[in-house]
Amino acid sequence: MSTDEKEVKLSADISILPLKRESHTLRFRLLQARDPDDPVLPEERQAFATRLGVDLEQIESCVLVGREVSWQDAAEGVDAVLVGGSGAYSVTDGHPWIDAFVRTLAGLADNKVPVFASCFGFQGLVLALGGDVRGDSEAAEVGSFELECLPEAKQDPLFEALPTNFFAQEGHKDRAFTLPSRAINLVQSNRCPYQAIKVKEAPVYATQFHPELTGEENCARFRRYEKGYRAALGDDVTDQIMRDFRESPEANRLLLRFMELLQEGKLR
Repeated sequence: MSTDEKEVKLSADISILPLKRESHTLRFRLLQARDPDDPVLPEERQAFATRLGVDLEQIESCVLVGREVSWQDAAEGVDAVLVGGSGAYSVTDGHPWIDAFVRTLAGLADNKVPVFASCFGFQGLVLALGGDVRGDSEAAEVGSFELECLPEAKQDPLFEALPTNFFAQEGHKDRAFTLPSRAINLVQSNRCPYQAIKVKEAPVYATQFHPELTGEENCARFRRYEKGYRAALGDDVTDQIMRDFRESPEANRLLLRFMELLQEGKLR
């Protein structure tokens, strides 16, 4: 091969490499299933910004309650869509705005829009793609829990760096009973067999747990609703949950890794 041919080949190889974007240029939209006066609303946005390693202004909040947001509206003008938890709502409630939200998640996945969803967002995505979500008080997880990566996680660019066992923050009483065929199961816990999924051939991830929350932040959220937990669970269980909160650094790094893959154009 001549020198000129080598230069042409090298130029061609370089031209197809994805250009890494600066993190400050990325824009996100956070879909929030919370009432406008819910104090967790701004805290959730800040938690996502902190774990992603971006400025708060890079994340636009979109409150879902009482309105229908199409997948085109959710994706317009941003590099990725985020979905958080919920305050007083379940994906099984049957409100028109929840039904619309589920359709929106289906549209985002079908059109290969980068998505990272946690908790309520995880359950919504499972429903959107044809899975089954139901209430299960026996499998409820509130607090810090140890999770286990499945072999599929080691083949995934986002989850591959996680240790086999790690701690994460939880806060749910609904869970996925069956996964859609398009979902790859990546993580499980003793109580819930489905804790994290990747949509096949789409840059869409979802976790039942909250990688946006630290142990301290999840404990503070628990304390906000402590009175209700004591009424529902009793003092002994509530006190034990309080004692068992612990930090979850491996889970918290997932969002930063998601942002890095987005920067590098490696989400697929």
